[in-house]
Amino acid sequence: MTKKFFSKSCAAFMAAGLIGMAAVPMVAGAQSQATPTSDNPFGIPEDFSIFGNEETGERSATAVVNGYVITGTDISQRVALVTSASEANVTPEELERLRVQVLRNLIDETLKIQAAQALDLPAERARVEQTYNQLAAQNFGQNPERMAEYLESIGSSPAALKRQIEGELAWENLLRRNITPFVNVSAEEVNDVLARMEESRGTDEYRLGEIYLSATDENRAAVLQNANQIVEQLRQGGSFVAYARQFSEATTAVVGGDLGWIRLGQLPPALGSAASQMQPGQLNGPIEIPGGFSILYLIEKRQVLMANPNDALLSLRQISISFAPDVTQEAAEARVNEFAAFVQTLRGCADAERARTELGATVVANDQITAGSLPDQLRNILLQLQIGQITPPFGSPEEGVRVLMLCGRDDPEDAGAPTFDAVMSQIEEERINKRAQRYLRDLRNDAFIEYN
Repeated sequence: MTKKFFSKSCAAFMAAGLIGMAAVPMVAGAQSQATPTSDNPFGIPEDFSIFGNEETGERSATAVVNGYVITGTDISQRVALVTSASEANVTPEELERLRVQVLRNLIDETLKIQAAQALDLPAERARVEQTYNQLAAQNFGQNPERMAEYLESIGSSPAALKRQIEGELAWENLLRRNITPFVNVSAEEVNDVLARMEESRGTDEYRLGEIYLSATDENRAAVLQNANQIVEQLRQGGSFVAYARQFSEATTAVVGGDLGWIRLGQLPPALGSAASQMQPGQLNGPIEIPGGFSILYLIEKRQVLMANPNDALLSLRQISISFAPDVTQEAAEARVNEFAAFVQTLRGCADAERARTELGATVVANDQITAGSLPDQLRNILLQLQIGQITPPFGSPEEGVRVLMLCGRDDPEDAGAPTFDAVMSQIEEERINKRAQRYLRDLRNDAFIEYN
């Protein structure tokens, strides 16, 4: 995206230079001539003069893409979609950089929609509405009107979200017609992957989210700056899924950047090295890889072809005590200490009811809790317990203090190797992603873009 902007800026400078040469006397030795090299393919000298105003490269954030107008309102509403999940205030400088990145994304989105229309493959309006309503159902209890109210309250609009959905569906149509049919994976390749997975049984496997930004030698600095800004917003509470959908140039953007379960050997070396040092919930990046930069988020971690402890089904007893609203800190601490000492005397789950009769505690049983549904800290404690053991007390005088007793644990069976079809689909997806990046680059190169 930046490459296209760079090309048009260069053209503007060249045009200004030609006009200037007709009116300004040339001064011998004012500029040196550089020889084109691989690092400097245009032969641009280090000492050069700009004709006219040096600020000509600054443009307001609007553009016309092959005749389609992207307005400042379009950009503002899309920025609102990205920043709405952030808990921190965005500075004016950060907001301006974000607007520039969003404009690039809107240009790409427009190119995808136009290419699909040119091939009679537009996103059907019914599918756009269906997807929008599905998002409303997931987030607002099957009430699209509440979705519209929310979008407008954050400075966006239903039209902005539907335009993004249209771009994603149009791109899917294009890939399905122009790329997917021409990607082939042999049975030998799939069987080789399955054999390597069996050899790797018990090693770590990672479920990663990725935001990928392509970069060239010319725009590397600008892309890196954008990537750092995205990381900063994510660290301040921004939604990784939202940023991935808006900014990632990989085909996984449509699913919020989710790469699924992969092993380190399937990643570029730089990404594999970074992921190996991460813990679930951790962010890392930007990481430079061939062709651009990646930002990684570790969603979950498990062992290849082994049972996932998070899938264990737990049988628990919750034993809790409450406090009077006006309880003093001293009295609360004394009651917690009494409670902690008492629960240590319980001899398994059959004895848990004694806490009700002797201590006035509340006892609640639940035999169908999946370990993965519990908070990370509590889950890690419970998975280390034996039957009949309890967690340390947790909570507060305001909400009550409680312990959990482990009464049973049903571990899942060891995970088998993925199916032949699943591995084939993964390899195909990787190849489609690479070709899709080249396809989008070609669309940019062929576009007529005017900046206002």
